[in-house]
Amino acid sequence: MTNPYAHIIEPLDPQKPDHKFFNLKKLKDPRYDQLPFSIRVLLESAVRNCDGFLVKKEDVEKVLNWKVTQSQTVEVPFRPARVILQDFTGVPAVVDFAAMRDAVKKLQGDPEKINPVCPADLVIDHSIQVDFNRKFKLRSFGAGVGGIEAEAVMLGQPISMVLPEVIGYKLQGTPNKYITSTDIVLTVTKHLRQVGVVGKFVEFFGPGVAQLSIADRATIANMCPEFGATAAFFPVDQISIHYLKQTAQGFKGFQVAPERHDVQVSFQFNGAEYSLSHGSVVIAAITSCTNTSNPSVMLGAGLLAQRAVKAGLSVKPYIKTSLSPGSGVVTYYLKESGVMDFLSQLGFEVVGYGCMTCIGNSGPLPESVVEAITQGDLVAAGVLSGNRNFEGRVHPNTRANYLASPPLVIAYAIAGTMRIDFEKEPLAVNSQGKEVFLRDIWPTREEIQAVERQFVIPAMFKEVYEKVEKVNERWNSLKAPSDKLYTWDPNSTYIKSPPFFDGLTRELQTPNSITDAYVLLNLGDSVTTDHISPAGNIARNSAAARYLTSRGLTPREFNSYGSRRGNDAVMARGTFANIRLFNKFINKQAPSTIYLPTEETMDVFDAAEKYQQAGHPLLILSGKEYGSGSSRDWAAKGPFLLGIKAVLAESYERIHRSNLVGMGIIPLEYLPGDSAESLGLTGRERYTVIIPPQITPRMTVDIKLDTGKTFQAKMRFDTDVELTYFHHGGILNYMIRKMSQN
Repeated sequence: MTNPYAHIIEPLDPQKPDHKFFNLKKLKDPRYDQLPFSIRVLLESAVRNCDGFLVKKEDVEKVLNWKVTQSQTVEVPFRPARVILQDFTGVPAVVDFAAMRDAVKKLQGDPEKINPVCPADLVIDHSIQVDFNRKFKLRSFGAGVGGIEAEAVMLGQPISMVLPEVIGYKLQGTPNKYITSTDIVLTVTKHLRQVGVVGKFVEFFGPGVAQLSIADRATIANMCPEFGATAAFFPVDQISIHYLKQTAQGFKGFQVAPERHDVQVSFQFNGAEYSLSHGSVVIAAITSCTNTSNPSVMLGAGLLAQRAVKAGLSVKPYIKTSLSPGSGVVTYYLKESGVMDFLSQLGFEVVGYGCMTCIGNSGPLPESVVEAITQGDLVAAGVLSGNRNFEGRVHPNTRANYLASPPLVIAYAIAGTMRIDFEKEPLAVNSQGKEVFLRDIWPTREEIQAVERQFVIPAMFKEVYEKVEKVNERWNSLKAPSDKLYTWDPNSTYIKSPPFFDGLTRELQTPNSITDAYVLLNLGDSVTTDHISPAGNIARNSAAARYLTSRGLTPREFNSYGSRRGNDAVMARGTFANIRLFNKFINKQAPSTIYLPTEETMDVFDAAEKYQQAGHPLLILSGKEYGSGSSRDWAAKGPFLLGIKAVLAESYERIHRSNLVGMGIIPLEYLPGDSAESLGLTGRERYTVIIPPQITPRMTVDIKLDTGKTFQAKMRFDTDVELTYFHHGGILNYMIRKMSQN
């Protein structure tokens, strides 16, 4: 059918009649003017994509009636106009698409239907690792596009979302002259965490918004996973238009006994003796596009470095320093402004462009440093200008990781410790014996803005981005095969056909109850996707290492989990392989669990494999905020391959819950007031989850234990569309069956 709102289409510019848009004001609906700006974006999408099938007039009405529907758990479809992905989700998507083509072919469908129907952009920023060798080198690995929901979107499937509440966040006043953008961002993040905005939109308004550059706003919006919102929205203003033109605290919680606070461990590095203590900085990274695409904080870091060098300050050589900008433009303006040399003198040399340390690709620390940390059981620290500092993510040997602005990253690197009061204590004593304080070298906002106005100019963006598609001859020379089906290389340890679609038939299978399931892991609160599916180095004693060794690889060739996301054999073995995973079964941090039938302690993968061989389904018990952190498809795919049928938690991170649904894993949620502790669950029970023939969104189900106890939990299928995916065994199965139809 034709779009029922075609009558409100008009030219964007009368002089250019081919550029058209849907003028929502022509709806002449008084409810439109009452909508938050962020909800108007959803409305425009619904109106533009209204086809009477995937998006209906009733959906448009639901959005228009947002003031009522926001509190009614009303579901609407949303069709993104473009998919933007980073490379860690990209390789799995390319592999999935190849495997989906095979599956469609087996069901007598046309495999060429598995092809993106909307624009998809890939940013290669997660596949670079920092290597330590006095000066740093880089390694680049795989590339691609993907993500479980993103794959369906690229194939034309709208996202089903519940119309959210919108929280207004008013900004007013002007920043103190010594405050950086990162300080503002982290303060806003802390405040929103306290308020509680999970699953909501946050819309910023007020006179203070004008004080934030587009880079500042992007930095705040990029912290959405940290405060749990679905979106952080800044309505378009003159600063937005100008940008478009320009671009054509201590150790609490670490359980360190007071008598051990001042432990010192000496070690040798490059022939000199140094010492480490609790809080010693061993990694200092200006990393991640969150901050390094923001000219004000990057130039601020450069100016601070310049003044530090001139004041005779330096960074201890064992501290792993790195600079990985989010864009080549950053390097351009740092050089043009004359501060790059000073950054290099402090060890902050450009090691590549991308997330690196923030994603866990910090690379190895010097062996003598690791030995000192281990010997003293030290809480060593990493400080980074990224947006993720979850436990075990940055580096396995840095138990304390702090987010800071780029200038503060340099300051802490110079100080060599996080245990410093910058107001009262000097950063260091220079070679002349003079104490140098942070205030002596800290640039003001006015000084930074003056340099920014002089050196960050539109021509830089134009020159750098014009080269993007031409500069890499090796990439441009790659030949893409024209075959409809991918030819899998059985010798590859990077790309392997995944078993997700083995045995898939056209006919739906009726979901069965989960009977007598064992608990694979008994976890607590705030289990992150890094705990579930780590991205960093592959430990030499891990199940993944044993697999790679069996394929003839040496430890130097193991690479990282992130680089091997196209190989399900590696990723399944890497699931729950984070050394900081705390499992109540063994009462300590380790990537291990107890195989309950024999009470043996073993790697999580090995235990899961034994359960599967014996035909036992598996569950995971967890506390609050299960799956928090970065969205990671393998944090759902990995548990699926381990045989996990359901997760029982007190609450979920929004995107991870959706990913579990996408893989056919049931997200069960304790009823309000219930928890493993209140119900007396130890995890050693056998669990039977009763799945009724007719399932409705968010319905309550019975769970029976082999002890005779019965309790109830909520099945977190939040929409009818999610239930459809579950009946198909996951969203990718649904898409395969859909694409196989004539």
